[in-house]
Formats: sequence, C-alpha cells, structure tokens
Amino acid sequence: MSENNQKITHKVLIANRGEIAVRIIRACRDMGFLSIAIYADADIDALHVQMADEAYGLSGNFPSETYLDIDKIIAIAKKSGATMVHPGYGFLSERVEFAKAVQNAGLIWIGPNPETIEILGDKVRARQLALQVGAPLVAGTKQPVQDVKEVVEFAHAHGLPIAIKAAFGGGGRGLKVAWQMEEVEELYHSAVREATTAFGRGECFLEQFLHNPRHIEAQIIADTLGHVVVVGTRDCSLQRRNQKLIEESPAPFLTEPLEQQIIQASIDICVKANYVGVGTVEFLLSQDGKLSFLEVNTRLQVEHPVTEETTGVDLVIEQLRIAQGLPLSINQTPKPRGHAIEFRINAEDVANGFLPVAGTITRFDAPSGPGVRLDSGVVTGSTIPAMFDSLIAKLIIVGNNREQAIARARRALAEFSIEGVASVLPFARAVIEHPDFCDDFKVHTRWIETELAATIAPTKRQIPPKEATLTHTFIEIDGKRCKLGLPVQLFSSLSLQTDTNLDTSSSMKEALSDLIVQSPVSGSLFKWVVNDNQSVNKGDVIAIMEAMKMEVQVIAHRNGVLKQTLKVGNYVYAGDIVAEIN
Repeated sequence: MSENNQKITHKVLIANRGEIAVRIIRACRDMGFLSIAIYADADIDALHVQMADEAYGLSGNFPSETYLDIDKIIAIAKKSGATMVHPGYGFLSERVEFAKAVQNAGLIWIGPNPETIEILGDKVRARQLALQVGAPLVAGTKQPVQDVKEVVEFAHAHGLPIAIKAAFGGGGRGLKVAWQMEEVEELYHSAVREATTAFGRGECFLEQFLHNPRHIEAQIIADTLGHVVVVGTRDCSLQRRNQKLIEESPAPFLTEPLEQQIIQASIDICVKANYVGVGTVEFLLSQDGKLSFLEVNTRLQVEHPVTEETTGVDLVIEQLRIAQGLPLSINQTPKPRGHAIEFRINAEDVANGFLPVAGTITRFDAPSGPGVRLDSGVVTGSTIPAMFDSLIAKLIIVGNNREQAIARARRALAEFSIEGVASVLPFARAVIEHPDFCDDFKVHTRWIETELAATIAPTKRQIPPKEATLTHTFIEIDGKRCKLGLPVQLFSSLSLQTDTNLDTSSSMKEALSDLIVQSPVSGSLFKWVVNDNQSVNKGDVIAIMEAMKMEVQVIAHRNGVLKQTLKVGNYVYAGDIVAEIN
C-alpha cells in the first residue's frame, strides 16, 4: 500500500473512555481522521465525548453492560459508519473475541492479529514462546494450576515468595504475591476471583518472584512488512498493588550489555509471535542483575508518552499507520533525546491505602511551562464515576537529562492543584523528594509498601453524589420516533457534600453509634469473610469489596459480634453501611 493511501479519511471508533480516548482523538485529528466516541450513562458529559466528532451512548453504567459489551460496540461501529476500531488499553484491548468481532464486521482492527493476542495473552503460552527463543526466565509452572494444593507444592519446591498470576490478563490485576505460607491459599483464591472479574477467565499459573526487583520494559512497534523495532526502554518499578504509578524513559542505570539483552530478547519474542502493531515486552530485574521475562502486553501502554517524548515517535500515529499497511516511520532503535518521567494522576486517597474515590472535580489547575505535557481525561467540573478505573490524567515531564526532569517535576507538581476528589499528587510530591528515587535509585516494585516512609495527610472525606443515570423518553423528529436520554440531574437538585456539610442521615449515623462498618470504597460486596453473628476482633478482614476491578478489604474497626447488613452482589457507595459490630 502506498503512502498516498494515508490521505484516505477513516472514521475511528474508540472503544474506551477517559484520557486514552482523548489521546486517540487527538491522533485522529493529526491524521485527518474522524473520531467516534462511545459512553456509559455516567460519561455522557465526559471530555472524550465532548471532543469526538460523533458520540454514541451504550445505555448502561457498569463495565459489563457498556465498555465490555462487544455486541453493543460492534452495532454502534456499523451504525456510525466506522472503518477502524481502536481499543485503547484495558477493557477489551486484549480480548481475542473482540478483535475477531471487529474483523468479522469488515472493520480494521488497530492492534495485533487475534492469533497473536491469543498466544501472548495466554501467559503460559507466552512463557513457553520466550523459552523457545532463549529469553531469560525464572522457574514457573508449564500450565495453569488446577487447585491450591499445586500452589502449596510449588511454594515448598521453589521457596517463597511466589507470584500467582492470571493466565489471561495484565495490568497487575489477578496478580498476587505470597510471602508467607499461611497466606498462599487465600491469595490463590483472590487471584482467581480478581482475574475472573477483570478478564472473564480465572486460570492462574505460578512463578518464582524475584525479591525487590525493578520492572523494566521495551516498547515494540512492528509493521505488516516484517519490520520489528524496539523504540526504547522504560522503568516502571514504582508500583502500588502491582499498579504502576510513576514511569520513566529511558530506563536509568542499565548497563549496555543488559540493555542490549532486553532489546534483543524483545525482538526475538515478537518475531516468533508474528507480532504486528504496538506492544510492550516486560521484564523483572533482580537486585543482583538477574533478568527474567514477565509478559507481553499486546496493546498501547498507559506509560507510552515517556517513550514518545524521548524518541520523537508518536506511537498512536504508528498504530494508525500500521493498521493501514504502511511501513514503520523508523527502522532502528533511536538514540534517546533527554529523559522523561510520567506521573499517573489517579483519583485515590493515598493516606487511606490508595483507595479509589468518586466524586466531582471542583478544581483542576494543571501545570505548564518548559518540559511539561499533560494527557488528561478531565477538566474542572468533571465527574469521576465509581465503577471505572481511577486514572484521570497523566503528567509527563521532559528534561535534557534525568536531573533536569526531576527538577522540572518538582516545579510542575507544586503547581498542580486538584480539589473535590482525592488524588495521588501528595504521593508524587513525596517521591520526587526522596533520595531513593532521585539519587541512589534504590526503588523496586514493593518500595512504596515497604520503604516509602513519607507521612501524607488524609484527604478531606467527600460524600460523592450517586452515579449519573439517564431517564429515557421518546420524541418524534420529522415523523420518526426517537429515543431520548436525559440526565436525571435535570429533574432533581443534587449538591456535592463534604465533611463540612454532611447530609442529615450521614450525620445521624456518626452521632448515633460507632458500631457501624462503612464501605471503604464505592463498589460491589464480593464476599463475606466472616459469617453473620460471628465474633470478630479489631483489625480482622470481615468482607471483600470489588471496586474498579480490584479487590479491597473491609476491616473490623472494633471487637464484637458481626451483624451483616448487606448481601453479596449489592452495590454501595463509599461511606455506606456494610455491617454493624455490636
């Protein structure tokens, strides 16, 4: 296909939401393509919906009935006249059945071939492929384990810690690390549950877990003509609950031989898998320099901007080019131009265990100036729904070297102001002042949990409004009956409430008794750990909530007898009553 075909105007349906949808819309504009947004009821006024050329509702609020509903999305793609589908990351981006459905509908899938997604999406098969090409690997199971007995046997044979990993998934979901033998059983069951919730499949396999490793990855691009190029490396070691929070490129403090080993192993794996598109090959690097292949993410990564800023390669544009059959814009790994650091700006209460929060942003003042890029899915007035991922924006800082990038990051983070919902800004400010990150680079994947000693003040607690929903009616336009969805806020007066202005029922709950157990997050009650009318002690885990695809424990705040006030599957908001301890 010739370069002239790039002039063809495509319509790209973006099967996602938030900041990544905004990012793709901007790339479409750069290419002269039209963009089509989709949205859940709660996202009807979201930034990506406002920016797209067209937008279509998914008629629902929960992931399963909106951004995970393949039939709905394909139907919208056909109705809208879309020619291409971009899945972003998360949701359906690594689901084989979605890629096939897009292609079967006669549309262009912006991503690897379904067969490649299937091979690399199965972490066990990906591991076997890595072995075939001689990539470095730690000990692990050849197939998914069948029960907890196999997990215990593996732990005894290879020693702790061990990683229990979802065979079909990524992004840290369905990944549990067991450090003590007595926690192996519950962590295995938790990994299976979390994997089933996030990916629809619960199979898990096992690997030795390297103690305090760094997380290193290589950005791959590959076209339909057989060219495979590593664009650059990244370090993503700063994680919390296996979710990355700060990333940088190029990966600092790597020896030349180690960097070349990462690049070559990544190319070998992708060539063997017949990879086409943009993807990431991930590795763990132990304290003593032992490298081990982790997985391949067959999609665009959240942290892709740091590679863009240090190489000059627009990775979303590359995706659009590759999907059209055009060649890569580069033919070898470019020399990095400076250093970039990305801070994920999540709506999370850092002082309360990084719990996701929902609500309305009353102030969003972003920094600017030399070396500052912001990829955001929100503005002042945006509502953060409780049922989706907590990522709201990404702050990317670029400098001529790492030292300048850190200095600019301090300036930018000091300028950044978010009000109305909790954010991870206090955490980012603490990290950027810590010598383990700035000077000695002693950080690793568990550094936040085990060694970050920064004291961060709790965020003022906000009682969020109930999720936005639509009320539907029918109107007639030019003789045609049309369904009309209107936000319920048009028919009721809703006000945002904070600690200084609590509603009467909330005040009464707090005044009447300290017996109640409040939900730490907005989400669904997944499981009761303690039976009704059973005695509990302060600090016991009594229940498990599922929020934003992650499991969150509910902890007893006092000794007593538990009285359950919620049924499994019930959805509640942060601060709602889950139980009483009498």
